[in-house]
Amino acid sequence: MNSPTAAGAAPDAPRARRRLAGLRGLRPFLSPYRGIIAAALVALLAAAGASLGMPVAVRHVIDAGLSNAHGAAVDRYFLGLFVLAVATACFAALRFYLVSWLGERVVADLRSAVFRHVLGLSPSFFEVTKSGELLSRLTTDTTLIQNVVGSSLSVALRSSLTLGGSVVMLTITSPRLTGIILLVIPLVVVPIILAGRRVRVLSRASQDRLADTSALAGEVLNAMSLVQAYTLEALHGARYEQAVEQAFLAARKRIRQRALLTAYAISMVFAALVFVLWVGAQDVVSGRMSGGQLGQFLLYAVFAGGSTAGLSEIFGALQQAGGATERLVELLGVRPDPPLPATPTPLPVPCRGELSFEHVRFSYPSRPTPPALSDFSLTLRRGETVALVGPSGAGKSSVLALALAFYRPQAGRILLDGVDLAHVDPRELRAHIAIVAQDTVLFADSILENIRYGRPDASDEEVRAAARAAAAAEFIERLPDGYHTQVGERGVRLSGGQQQRISIARAVLKQPAILLLDEATSALDAESELAVQAALEDLVHDRATLVIAHRLATVRRADRIVVMDAGRIVASGTHEDLTEGGGLYARLAELQFSDVGTADSLSTG
Repeated sequence: MNSPTAAGAAPDAPRARRRLAGLRGLRPFLSPYRGIIAAALVALLAAAGASLGMPVAVRHVIDAGLSNAHGAAVDRYFLGLFVLAVATACFAALRFYLVSWLGERVVADLRSAVFRHVLGLSPSFFEVTKSGELLSRLTTDTTLIQNVVGSSLSVALRSSLTLGGSVVMLTITSPRLTGIILLVIPLVVVPIILAGRRVRVLSRASQDRLADTSALAGEVLNAMSLVQAYTLEALHGARYEQAVEQAFLAARKRIRQRALLTAYAISMVFAALVFVLWVGAQDVVSGRMSGGQLGQFLLYAVFAGGSTAGLSEIFGALQQAGGATERLVELLGVRPDPPLPATPTPLPVPCRGELSFEHVRFSYPSRPTPPALSDFSLTLRRGETVALVGPSGAGKSSVLALALAFYRPQAGRILLDGVDLAHVDPRELRAHIAIVAQDTVLFADSILENIRYGRPDASDEEVRAAARAAAAAEFIERLPDGYHTQVGERGVRLSGGQQQRISIARAVLKQPAILLLDEATSALDAESELAVQAALEDLVHDRATLVIAHRLATVRRADRIVVMDAGRIVASGTHEDLTEGGGLYARLAELQFSDVGTADSLSTG
């Protein structure tokens, strides 16, 4: 993410132009609704035309009345004034409906597009981006854009049309008085433009500070059990209060600048109007113009002044929306790393699940040294179970991340059924892989739907069969609502063991070619672990399985045990061979079976 501009900095002209150009990023979202935009513009033109005709009717009413015209003529002018007022109201209502609909529709499309784009970004992006900041962009920033598209932009167009039409009618009514007004315009417009740059910078800073508060709140709310366990409520409350205060101070600077800008614009506009009307009054007294003409000029001057003041206020809102659009365009401009292949190579059908690592060297983008894997070579065949063991930081979890194409190695190749993963669409690859992770992820939905995430088109009976295979059916059926039980956010209504069994059932349902087990039984009690182990033995049959486990009892039956240390393979073989051969595995086994330092020695890396 680009860092926000400092609140007190004055942007140079190129940067200011770039930020104003940020609103152009809305074009792809507006273009599908050209018909609605055209209809809104027609309604806008009709409303502006009707309102600009009203002062002419007022002029004739005044002049006809002052000259003792027939009552029928006065009635006609009043009727015309009423018709114009009704037309203005009807077209204004139609314009309001159309632009409000457009604002809601565009923002809905924009939010969907941003969210879909974020879903396709690689893990390296989420390593450096807080989820709360993303939520702020999806909510606060899009709301600002909604206000502009659905209101401010329409009002700006209406004000511009009214201002332009008023200036034309002012010139027709009295060129002399209009000339005086035009001389004053630079005194109003130039300061507004200069101050608008400052408002834009302050708006961007205010939005960034608000995003900081969302990021902080999201991080704390996702770890409430830890916060309360360590009695850190006061600490995090103070931190959030400080972040909110910073957001308030940034917003206050922006509001103060906009308030000063509005006060200056309104005072200068109406001061000019008062002076011009004083000159006009002298012309009426001297007979150079009629009272009706002065009344007409007065109304057009009010229209012009109100439009100018409204534009000055809307200009500030447009600057704020420009900052929001810029942030969303930045997000939409982020590309997956590694990039998706332009012409993906399809995988063989059916997928055999033979996975090969050939002399792989890999470092995480956010921490390039030391490398997570160095000259790593491993082949996983169909029907084979390979276990990765080693101390924390050995690189075991990195192997799983590369197998899922979350990252791309800096050297070497990874092949699936002989096809280089660098040329494969990651979504096609992952369709053949299921993972049971140590940290189970459940959604705030029913148990039935959480298991169905393994295969969204599965029937209810297939879901229940998967639950039985994962030794989860027994506890599910004891729940009051059974498979329709809501698990709560992140599965908080279930125990850790129950969550993990649902995760295993999800993998069973997917029936993948490759199965990745990352501490798949770490949260289970001894009895449940025996049941799940039996289920896993059925699951791993006839498919390639890669296992990470710190309890050696869970990997003793593996076809091969690969011992890793510092990103390299240091030994490989069966449990018996490795135990008898000494080395790192033998030391780890001795520590575990003697119940000394088990968790620290064999925690995942």
